Amino acid sequence: MSRAALSVHPLSIKSALVIDDHPLYCDALAATMESAFNTRRIRTATSLSEAMQQLRMRFSPDLIMLDLNLPDASGLSGFLKIKERTPDVPVIVISAITSLDVVQSVIAAGAAGFIPKDIGRESFHEAMQEIWSGKTYVPPGYTLPARTPTADRSVEAISRKIAHLSQQQTRILALICEGMPNKLIAYEMQLAEATVKAHITALLRRLGVHNRTQAAMLVREVSIRHNLQ
Repeated sequence: MSRAALSVHPLSIKSALVIDDHPLYCDALAATMESAFNTRRIRTATSLSEAMQQLRMRFSPDLIMLDLNLPDASGLSGFLKIKERTPDVPVIVISAITSLDVVQSVIAAGAAGFIPKDIGRESFHEAMQEIWSGKTYVPPGYTLPARTPTADRSVEAISRKIAHLSQQQTRILALICEGMPNKLIAYEMQLAEATVKAHITALLRRLGVHNRTQAAMLVREVSIRHNLQ
């Protein structure tokens, strides 16, 4: 998508959960989300336990922003617990620890992106645009491990991946195979288009592909599309 298109259709994120153990940074990030992306439903948490409590209170955000350095979590444990609780919600890691090992580890674990805490406002906006469009964001100068849609393509392996999709993701994958755009999928399933995009981002990551076309190709190649209906 061109910059011109982005300016005509500004990114709007309805709800978010911001998790950071520094209340000032947490509030600043929430304020940035509200002003930059018109996010009206924002909840904050300063610990993993507080974040989990928020998610248990029937709060289903469009995305989650998570600092790795929490008082009640170590390493990737907090991220993995959040993903286990909300497998369909994009989780973006925001951290001051920016080593290559950390960045690649969180991406390999399923993060929608890694954003360093010292990022500028304009770069932050561009990163969020990439993530919301279904891409995985890493800072300039970092590279993602090479992955191709030809890897791990056995019928058994792909079937196992599809079996682990949620019921809604499976239905969305079937509609993708029918060539439906996001707007029609949202209408068909009576979901918000942003929710459909979040489901697609999650299912693409689980299948190990980068876009809708590659996902449809995987399904067609193992002749299991009829099982998705």
